[in-house]
Amino acid sequence: MLKQYLFLALSLFTGIHLSAQVTVEECVKLAQENYPLIRKYNLLNHTKEVNLSDINKRWLPQINVYGQGTVQNETPVFPESLAGIISQTGTSVSGLNEWQYKVGADISQNIWDGGVSKTEQKIERAEDAERQAALDVQLYAIRERVEDLYFGILLIEEQAEQTRNMQTLLQSNLDKLQTMFENGTAMQSDVDMVEAQYLSTAQQLIQAESTAKSYRKVLEIFTGKSLVGQELVKPDTSIPQDLMPDRPELRHFEAQLQTNEARNASITASTMPKIGLFAQAYYGYPGFDYFKSMMNRDLSFNILAGVKVSWNIGAFYTKKNNRRKLRLYSGNIAVERDVFLFNTNMQTRSQLDHIDELKAIMKENDRIVELRTNVRKAAESQLDNGVIDATDLLTKLTDEKQARLNASYQEIRLLQSIYQLKYTLNK
Repeated sequence: MLKQYLFLALSLFTGIHLSAQVTVEECVKLAQENYPLIRKYNLLNHTKEVNLSDINKRWLPQINVYGQGTVQNETPVFPESLAGIISQTGTSVSGLNEWQYKVGADISQNIWDGGVSKTEQKIERAEDAERQAALDVQLYAIRERVEDLYFGILLIEEQAEQTRNMQTLLQSNLDKLQTMFENGTAMQSDVDMVEAQYLSTAQQLIQAESTAKSYRKVLEIFTGKSLVGQELVKPDTSIPQDLMPDRPELRHFEAQLQTNEARNASITASTMPKIGLFAQAYYGYPGFDYFKSMMNRDLSFNILAGVKVSWNIGAFYTKKNNRRKLRLYSGNIAVERDVFLFNTNMQTRSQLDHIDELKAIMKENDRIVELRTNVRKAAESQLDNGVIDATDLLTKLTDEKQARLNASYQEIRLLQSIYQLKYTLNK
């Protein structure tokens, strides 16, 4: 039973420990999910669905309901000779009335639109993919901002940690000098000098902690997550093996080319004939039978239906130039893509060189810190024996602190440079 309790306690402790850590990848993911721009993805999807629905509805019957009344100064009449013959039979022939009125509906139905609807659907999907890709590019920029902020916090907190270590050493030597002063083996000026340095270091620590706290608050705004008590984990120093960029900008260029290809198909569709059914029905006067309407002025129901073929020959006039414009636009996109790849490759090469430079510099960091520590310890021993004064000791303490800061700064700069490379390649 005791073992079970110990195992449970260990598990809880481990869980708490893990939950108190956050990685740079987690921060980037949270920031991208929390950024207001993310809501545009749903808006783009809804926009695409609405546009596709509108295109599909063109295949529904188109109905136009109308009512009209007109008056005209002349209307068709029977020739006088024919009117005279008819009147002899006792039938009144008055011709069409100047006042005419009708209520009706015109109905049309597409049978074949030459592929226009199909190409418009293809264009809409391609344009939606292009809009999505453009949004990916905007959202990707958040990664760089979050990573820079993350490593900035690591650097400031490392500076604060080294300052605390410096305070500990100063406090130890201050206590030692205070004892030596009481025993008459040190001067008050030595005690004051170390104490002044201790207080100055305390001020530096307050400033570093305040700056780190401020940076953390900004990172919290990005991620939408509280980082109080959270340890920012230093990432590994592995460099991507594949140096081929996989940036969202490349997918955006490809989406633009796909949209252009879809528009090219619409040019062909615009030169095709269109076939459809139509019908016209109305109730009013006059009817389609003008002779009957001349004989009497009764309202009648009339209907007309047929097949309509239309062909816009003018589309052939601009077909060649329209295709040429699309080719020029595609060529411009290809140039922009090549420029982006060229600049990315140049930046990758520069970042790799910088990483190699930092690694070469860092090779001797441990040895430098070790030597500075040895010198400081020797100085503390010499101070005990009265060989040196507080000024010499402070110099050695400062040298050690600077060596440790340089080592920490270069380590974090190396990590940041590696992640800048990963950002450039999207790895």
